[in-house]
Amino acid sequence: MKRNLSYLIVTVLAVTLMAVWLNQPRADAQPMQGQAKSSLPAAPTFTATDTHNNTVSLSDYAGQYVVLEWTNKDCPFVKKFYKPGKMQQLQKTYTDKGVVWLTVCSSAEGKQGYMTADQWNSHIAEQNSQASAVLMDTSGEIGHAYGATNTPQFVIINPDGKIIYQGAIDDNPSADSAEIDNANNYVTQVLDASLVRQTKPYGCGVKY
Repeated sequence: MKRNLSYLIVTVLAVTLMAVWLNQPRADAQPMQGQAKSSLPAAPTFTATDTHNNTVSLSDYAGQYVVLEWTNKDCPFVKKFYKPGKMQQLQKTYTDKGVVWLTVCSSAEGKQGYMTADQWNSHIAEQNSQASAVLMDTSGEIGHAYGATNTPQFVIINPDGKIIYQGAIDDNPSADSAEIDNANNYVTQVLDASLVRQTKPYGCGVKY
């Protein structure tokens, strides 16, 4: 009787351990690269007016990398990057590489960060913005389409029109400019990793 009871206990334990093991996430259960790429969300299309009253559409930049940067001039976290010129440096670094950088202001009229086009242009000159354009999204249409909730917030769109990154600029949620160099910049990491796959080859031509 005691032997049968021991056998039953061992059997129950073995079945339990097997069930737990089968339900554990497996390291080899990651999606294949092709599947991951195909599952990237499509960037919502939009048309907006920039501070110079030009019409800007996402479709204008098909085949290019596009960065959307949500901003609010009065936000201390935005000032963290603009005051020391760090955001402008990022903008210039990547626009020089052919990336389209669109700064988006979704502040409604009468709300913090709202400015007229003329006020925006004065502000752009004062802070020496290097963005490709500043879009006035006073209706919040673009912001809602992309689920923007904070400033600064970023979306990176690849040449296929897919969103490859959405979120914070880095991993340090501080409003102190002195902390910038100690943070891991997600925007830089994603763009650098993506752009390196798009380099122009050199050498002898393939003899087809």
